[in-house]
Amino acid sequence: MPDSSGHSTSAHIDIFSADVSSSLALPYADNGIQAGFPSPAQDYINESIDLNREIIRHPAATFYGRVEGDSMIDEGIETGDILVIDRSIEPVDGDLSVCCIDGEFTLKRIKLEHDRVWLIPSNETFDPILVTPDKRFEIWGVVTYTIKQNRRPRKKRHTNY
Repeated sequence: MPDSSGHSTSAHIDIFSADVSSSLALPYADNGIQAGFPSPAQDYINESIDLNREIIRHPAATFYGRVEGDSMIDEGIETGDILVIDRSIEPVDGDLSVCCIDGEFTLKRIKLEHDRVWLIPSNETFDPILVTPDKRFEIWGVVTYTIKQNRRPRKKRHTNY
């Protein structure tokens, strides 16, 4: 669905149910990973983490979605990223949400006002969307996690290295 500038405001999001019937304990760096100054490496890692238990609080209401589009690029959300979407969470102002507007999914921050709802993109080439009464609209679910593949080719953002 194009906005006033002709850009598509919807994102194609493939939705998958979360299968939490299995468990997989993976090695976990329990002392954290330094993103600033390096710390001495651990000789061994004795903790483990199960991502199903870590990121899925409400299994029957949790779904995964794969992002297609660039309306949230300024938040680092890109095509191919996987969203963890919880439909049981009551949305609040500012939540990153998967919304359905006129039968199409879109990923936006929601701005909840007293008498209206805005869908806010994170890309200056996209306009915010005011949800008007003539639109079929639903906040389908709240995004709780974004899973990103970090080894894919990317646009160079830093040129001083």
